[in-house]
Amino acid sequence: MRRYRLTRRCCGILVLLWCAGQATFAADTDQIRVMSFNLRYGTANDGDDSWPFRRELVVRTIRGFHPEILGMQEVQPLQVEYLQQQLPEYMYLGWSRDESANGEQCGLLILKDRFEALRSGQFWLSETPDQKYTKSWDSSLPRVCTWVQLCDRRGEGRKVLFANTHFDHRGVRARAESGLLLSRRLGSLAEQSAIILTGDFNCGEGSDAWNSLVNASGLRDTFLQVHHPEGTTAGTFHGFGGIPGAARIDWILCSPHFATVSAAIDQTHDGNRFPSDHFPVTAVLSFK
Repeated sequence: MRRYRLTRRCCGILVLLWCAGQATFAADTDQIRVMSFNLRYGTANDGDDSWPFRRELVVRTIRGFHPEILGMQEVQPLQVEYLQQQLPEYMYLGWSRDESANGEQCGLLILKDRFEALRSGQFWLSETPDQKYTKSWDSSLPRVCTWVQLCDRRGEGRKVLFANTHFDHRGVRARAESGLLLSRRLGSLAEQSAIILTGDFNCGEGSDAWNSLVNASGLRDTFLQVHHPEGTTAGTFHGFGGIPGAARIDWILCSPHFATVSAAIDQTHDGNRFPSDHFPVTAVLSFK
């Protein structure tokens, strides 16, 4: 077996590289790394794409971007348990959207050493949002928004309202009404703090829901802050095939407190294996 020894010069180089990395990290304390990820529910009969065959790739995808806040859709308790085991540096928040103990959640993962959770909750996307398990309009299923108010440990007490949601996949009116509901509720919950909203909205830019949140409420679509998708394929649903659909239905929105440093659709895969039937989306935001 060949043995290697670090010379004094090599050690010095390593120290310099480590210090440079620390300096870069210190310079980025005003930035927040955000991810939105529809995991595809864990009990789905997806054959070779079922949860046990892709769960390691899900963790690798999350670690690859290293978000400080992550909004997940379609997450079930068996998936939460696995993610908590593999990613102990994160705190999890989430509750079922229906009465089932194994119900889907709009779960949140929060990097513990970056943020402290001050208060949190969940409301339903319905005409009675504070009544559990309710649905309205033409929604096919109960839908929720899960939220937490965070205190930034690196930002001298700066507060961020982080919310995550999943709009109905069938109800056109339900999606439009859900956009209006969120535009009203988030501002009230934020109490003038910054807002970050992630989700699978099941509709694209220019939809009624998008207009309510972006044009009417003043949230920024982080992807459009960086990219001009005309003439490109910017879809986020691909059904495990890797070929993006026409619509970008997964968004990261933020309040004007932030500038968007970068935004991307993460197409991580391992051969023909994809972590989910949606591509996760990412953004790096900087406090102004």
